[in-house]
Order: sequence, then C-alpha cells, then structure tokens
Amino acid sequence: MEEAVIVSYLRTPFSRARPREPERDAFNGLRMDDLAARLIQEMIKQTKINPEEIGDVLTGTAMPVLEQWLYGGKSINFLAKLPWNVPAQGTDRQCVSSMSTIHQGAMEIMLGYSDIVISCGIEHMTHVPTLGGGGRQVPIEPNPKFMEFKELDIMTTMNMGLTAEKLLAETTFTREDMDKWAMKSHQMAAKALQEGYFKGEIMPVEAPQADGTKKVIDYDLSVRADTTLEALAQLKPSFKPDGHITPGNSSPLNAGASAMMLMSKKKAKKLGLKPLAKIVSMGLAGVDPTMMGKGPVPSSRKALEHAGLEAKDIDFWEINEAFVIVALYTMKELGIDPEKINVKGGATAIGHPLGATGTRLVGTCARILNVEKGKYGLATACVGGGQGAATILEREA
Repeated sequence: MEEAVIVSYLRTPFSRARPREPERDAFNGLRMDDLAARLIQEMIKQTKINPEEIGDVLTGTAMPVLEQWLYGGKSINFLAKLPWNVPAQGTDRQCVSSMSTIHQGAMEIMLGYSDIVISCGIEHMTHVPTLGGGGRQVPIEPNPKFMEFKELDIMTTMNMGLTAEKLLAETTFTREDMDKWAMKSHQMAAKALQEGYFKGEIMPVEAPQADGTKKVIDYDLSVRADTTLEALAQLKPSFKPDGHITPGNSSPLNAGASAMMLMSKKKAKKLGLKPLAKIVSMGLAGVDPTMMGKGPVPSSRKALEHAGLEAKDIDFWEINEAFVIVALYTMKELGIDPEKINVKGGATAIGHPLGATGTRLVGTCARILNVEKGKYGLATACVGGGQGAATILEREA
C-alpha cells in the first residue's frame, strides 16, 4: 500500500459559542463553511499544489443542518473555488466527524485512489446548537423505537453530561481530581499561547463584532490563564444537583473550523513537501452509549494492536477533553504517563467545536511530535452515541 502523510494543517481560532446570547460570540458574524474554504485556499497557497489534482474533499460536522448542511460536501468546494472535477463528501460521526474524514482520506491514499485529499471539520455551536437555548435551536427528537433496544436509557444517552457523570461514578476519581486537571489544561494552553506555539496552526480571522467594529482574532478565546482551583470549586454541577461535572471540568461550547492536507508519501516527495507525520494506524470502537466516555480506550487499543505497538510506545497523546473524566479514565485504563497527555492544553481550555475537533487533535498531535521530536503520537476522542476513535501518527524523520 501507499503511505499516507500529513503535509499541511491549519485551523481557525476557536471562539466561545453563546447560543443564548449570540451577540457575545466573537464569531457570530461568521460562517464556519466559509472559514473552512479559506483554510483550504491557504493550504493550497502554501503547498503550491495544483487544485486539479485533489482527489477528494471530506468535511465533518456533528450537526449537518441549516448552514452546516454541506450539499454532500460540495458546498465547501464551491466556497473554496475548487475545480469542478474535485469530488467531495460530508461526514457525521459526531465528535470525531473530522477524524473520520482523515481516516477515509488516508485509506483512499493507501489504496491508490487519490494522491491528495483535503480533510476538514466545521461547527458553529452558536448558530447550530445541539441542546439548550438559542434562537435557531435544532430540536433533537430520537425515534421512539430507540426505547425498544435493550431498554436504552434515552435520557442519559442523549445527554453527554449525564454520560460523564455515570462514567465518573464508576471510577475512584473525584471532583477535585477533575478540577486539578482542568486547571492544568488551561495553564498548559496559556503557556503554549504565550510561547507562540499556536501561531504554527492558527490562521488569524477578521470577524465583525456586535458593535459594528471588526476584530482580528488569532487565539482561542476559551483559554483562561487565571483559572484557579478555588474558582473551579465554586462552580455548580451542570447536569444533576448532586453531580460533579461542571462548566469548569468540561469543554465549553465553541465555533471553529479546521483543515488538513493528506498526500501519498510519493507525491509529497515529488512536490518537495516535507510531511508533518505519517498515518500509521486507526481504530474505531463502540461502547455503552450511556458511558460514551469509555470510547477512547477500546479504539486506542485497536489502533495500537493494528500498528504492533503498546501504549508505552506512544510519546505524546491528544485525548479530547469533552469532559475531563474521559482523559482521566483513558489515562488510568491504558497506563499512560499524565505528562504525555495534552501537553499544549486540552479541549477544556482550547475548546471543542464538535465537527472541527478531530482534525484539531490529529493536527496538534502531529505538530507536537515535530516540536518535541517524539516518534509516535496518538489522538483519540469519545463520541456521542457510544463510540471512540483513535489515530496513530509517526513523525517523519
């Protein structure tokens, strides 16, 4: 098979979504499909590829409705002004939608069907909220027949916060453990921001503001350098009165777009492009939907087994902090050194615009491998509905 490599990765900053107060979202005047198209155009400009040679454009979003309806993926091509011959596809695998586009794109390259594939992810959680608030809220009405499947607990299955509470209850971790991790996540992200790390992956965006002005945004707006344990401890539970999952130890709502260019190693060499990393292995797994946070464990194990590796062989991990308990649970189950996880901050601080997150995790992991000179990296996330996905990367020496 051909080898699939990452040759370019870019994303927008992640804004803080406000479905109930849209005027407070710095990206309220922007559409993420527009920004995904701009990311594609910028990657083409940087790599100097011939757009005619793009074999596929794959875009993931967790809510493919309203402005995130992708017309089979083709709307992104139109916005990016790509040639008519370039095909496209829209993908929904909830929180790993864009990681799935990476998987599909890599497989197309490995099997020789494409030399160049663009993988994107978008989500605007102010304009297209999932649950709760917002003038344009999309109601979620599961088919009543779901109830016939093993007496499925719909209330927990459809509420990600309740799945996190249930997972926490199965562990020995405490509210304080989660808050400490959350504080560290903000501190690591703030440090990386101060050091200029994110400039290597963020494309600055000019955004119209509610007061009529325009503002150039070049950093993630959810990162709080001044987060303290005392402040986190004062936050009330979000999902149940006696619960422990709070806004402080969960990811915020966000808006953002991300994009990645995949290429066969032969094509990259021909074009004189140095890859960030090679796609080594992938893993997908299903789990109890009422504890969807378990998903990263079996999916990571599948990816490791396929690559002939063990958890100890991985130098850096990107574990999506949809909820901090997910990272803690994965760390314990797989025996991971906490100093190897989310070393530039996690989603608690950076944000989690659902469909855009998968590309962000894989892209950030690839960049960390290059900056820190690691060999193997693994990016993984849990998925609403009871799934997990993982991607293993190897730095190209």
